[in-house]
Amino acid sequence: MLISLIGMSGSGKSYWSEKLARHGFRRFCLDALISQKLSDRLRRDDSSPLTLGEWMGFPFQDGYQEREELYLSSEKQLMAEILDWIEENACAGPEADVVLDTTGSVIYTGEDLLKRLRSLTTIVYFTVPAVIREAMLRQYVSNPRPVLWRGIFNIEPGETVDEALFRSYNALLDWREAVYRQLARVEIDYFTRNSPDFRISKFLEITAQSVEK
Repeated sequence: MLISLIGMSGSGKSYWSEKLARHGFRRFCLDALISQKLSDRLRRDDSSPLTLGEWMGFPFQDGYQEREELYLSSEKQLMAEILDWIEENACAGPEADVVLDTTGSVIYTGEDLLKRLRSLTTIVYFTVPAVIREAMLRQYVSNPRPVLWRGIFNIEPGETVDEALFRSYNALLDWREAVYRQLARVEIDYFTRNSPDFRISKFLEITAQSVEK
């Protein structure tokens, strides 16, 4: 089975892709591969390491747009390479089970790559309810992840940075939710996939049923 996981950063894609890897799937983690590709840049002035999220920073910081473009350029190149590998290997048989742990920004990689992703894999979208968004935002602020805002963030007159982040983050999720839904073959909601009774067997059953339809 060839599976891609999509959704916002922090929605649980890595957790489930790791579970699938332990179940025998070959795992491709885009964030990890992008970190490797940009490793020469992930250093502070004192040479101590930076995480990808720390390097990317927040949309109101100097140099953010340049880092955003570099991240996305790396993501597109790596996506193309992974899809080439899937087409040449997994679709031919020897690698039957593959999971692609995409980034939250996969939707910005372009129509051609997304069309290939959809034709080669079953895309599973991890939805995030409104009640969870504030907790995700707090997590993002305290432990930055690489989030591409693509111009959605702005500070309105009289707003603090925190207020602008909260408003813009919800606007970003609203916009992305519609795009994720259009792209996905399967949706698994937050409370279902976080239930202690929801195991890998059920995950695979839901995914396989969508393929059969």
